[in-house]
Amino acid sequence: MDWITHEEDVWFDFRGQHANQLTSGRFYRGTVDGFAEFGVFVDLSPSVTGLLHRSELDRRLESLDWERGDTVFVQVKNVRDNGNVDLGWSIRQSESEFRGARIDDPDGDPAGEPLERDEDDADTGPVKKRPKPAKGTTNDRTNRGGSDSVPDTQGDAGNGRASSDGDAVDDRNDEGDSTAVDEGDSTAVDDEAFSRVSIDDLDDRVGDDVSVEAIVVDVYQTSGPTVFELRDETGTVECAAFVEAGVRAYPEVDVDDVVRLAGEVELRRGELQIETEALTVLTDDEAATVQGRLDDAMTSRARPESVEPLAPHGAVETRTEELADAAEAIRRAVFDDRPIVLRHAATADGYVAGAAIERAVLPLIREEYPTSDAEYHYFTRRPLDDPMYGMDAATNDVTRMLQDRDRHDERLPLVLLVGTGSTAESADGLGLLGVYGARRVVLDAAAADDEVADVTEVLVDADDADDLSTGALAANVASAVNPEVRDDLAHLPAVSYWEETPEAYVEAAAEAGYDADRVREIREAVALEAYYQSYEDKRELITDLLFDDDGGLAGHVSEQFRVKLEDEIETAEANLETREAGGVNFAVLDTDSFTHRFDFPPTTLLLDELHRRNRTDEGPFVTVGIGTDELYLRSTAPFDVRSVAAAARERVPAAGVTAFGIRDGRIEFLSGMREDVLSAVVDAVADQL
Repeated sequence: MDWITHEEDVWFDFRGQHANQLTSGRFYRGTVDGFAEFGVFVDLSPSVTGLLHRSELDRRLESLDWERGDTVFVQVKNVRDNGNVDLGWSIRQSESEFRGARIDDPDGDPAGEPLERDEDDADTGPVKKRPKPAKGTTNDRTNRGGSDSVPDTQGDAGNGRASSDGDAVDDRNDEGDSTAVDEGDSTAVDDEAFSRVSIDDLDDRVGDDVSVEAIVVDVYQTSGPTVFELRDETGTVECAAFVEAGVRAYPEVDVDDVVRLAGEVELRRGELQIETEALTVLTDDEAATVQGRLDDAMTSRARPESVEPLAPHGAVETRTEELADAAEAIRRAVFDDRPIVLRHAATADGYVAGAAIERAVLPLIREEYPTSDAEYHYFTRRPLDDPMYGMDAATNDVTRMLQDRDRHDERLPLVLLVGTGSTAESADGLGLLGVYGARRVVLDAAAADDEVADVTEVLVDADDADDLSTGALAANVASAVNPEVRDDLAHLPAVSYWEETPEAYVEAAAEAGYDADRVREIREAVALEAYYQSYEDKRELITDLLFDDDGGLAGHVSEQFRVKLEDEIETAEANLETREAGGVNFAVLDTDSFTHRFDFPPTTLLLDELHRRNRTDEGPFVTVGIGTDELYLRSTAPFDVRSVAAAARERVPAAGVTAFGIRDGRIEFLSGMREDVLSAVVDAVADQL
């Protein structure tokens, strides 16, 4: 046939290495790489990935029947300056619906050379099929090529070699049917006859028959083979097993199984792959031996050699072992193909802490997983607006992780709670994660409740330290996670303190080029954006403010912060009610009447600033902000929020008084008993102080 010249009628096979080599407007064949809340990632080549945003779809994202590894057709809409590729939906989703195919080779014909494809090869999976061993044999190595049982009808292609253009080539028997290994029949091949090698030795074994003993870290079904990703103590490799198109091979093998896999090492489009001939789940001593080797290697690789505090700080220096434990857990998650879900408080301190961990982890992910979108698969930062990790947040996280496990065969994540999760109110949420086997790490610059230790694997808290911020704690952990970014983190501890910043952090920030004014501007700018970005990570803006700004952006945003805050402070101070009880002075603000409840600043930040400005040194001073059904307490002397709530509940038993947010000094009650609750809380605080 004559090849059509209108690009909208043909699809292109991209042979380039960089996104800027794509041509906007063309339709390309790609492979589904993964899913996110905002769309689908599609590989256009081994080194170029684009995003098909959910707004481009002609249906709901949840209704797509695509799976990871499926072949799809998309249109390139735009290639951004930063290399991101915006994709559009193609209503045509098979080769037969296009009028032709061409090669998009940046070094070739700009219009594209015709892509000649046999009709039998169209719309097949991305990995070639394997000749089935002859009946009655235990090892099919003698049946490759021109054996009587599986004739070689395609020369090298019949031997299972990739074609010169990198596309997979089907092996076919003398009846023209595709053949493959028996589904799950590990007895068909004597895997012990294959020489055992470590994964890092595979570069030198292309074309050889080998076996590896490893742990399954991922399984996904493509439109052709089943792909098993294996990890041993030296690295990872993908292994393709084919039964028939789209049918799960070795269904008894699952993620986290310890296995022995035998097959031939191949290069497919420059990537190492083992074509599976036998796959056996190991048990008992054999499994324990492999697991032990991997654990020892992972611990050796993940454990920081040392923890060097970012600045002299006793509260950090006495916790180096705990910091090393947290850093090891985070690093191991990266090396172990385990996604990290970072939950941090939606405050300036929480955002600084979350950004510090993010700054350390993303380069490790990019190094470990070279695909351009890996960081979106393996790292998620979700601000948490509540002062604890409650059942609502935990249920949301569990639902997402189970969907990712069942739909995309992802491993269960490491859930890292920063500046939250250390109180008893978080125990149920942490316990729910534990029921499903998700890893849990908690970092909080406050003393953790005993209940939390039982439902976490790593817990780093302030204990008796009173000069430690969550941002300082997390920045020191981040430095241990990735020493290469240590210089980027030097100023973050100073940014995280609103007052009484340890002098060592002030000096560290100054040495890094951040004087007191600039540190203040960054803190205020992050606080403003933390309010407007609640429930979202917004990675780019926070990164700009904390790491990539010469002062212009932070200065602009912090000016808005001060204007908005001063307006609210002026109104609040004019309407403070003062009272005295038991020698304690109280300043009470009706937050329903004298604040803009749904605009900046949030009640907690406003009360913090009010308390700083109005407190006195003449005995205990307490600031109270009371709304419709909740109140917040700030005090110059320490008190126990739970005890205050319990005492108030005894005074007004019908008011449903409950300590809700220990870190925020928050107490909830029934709105109909508002005035009675206020009086009861004031008396309870006075009795305690």
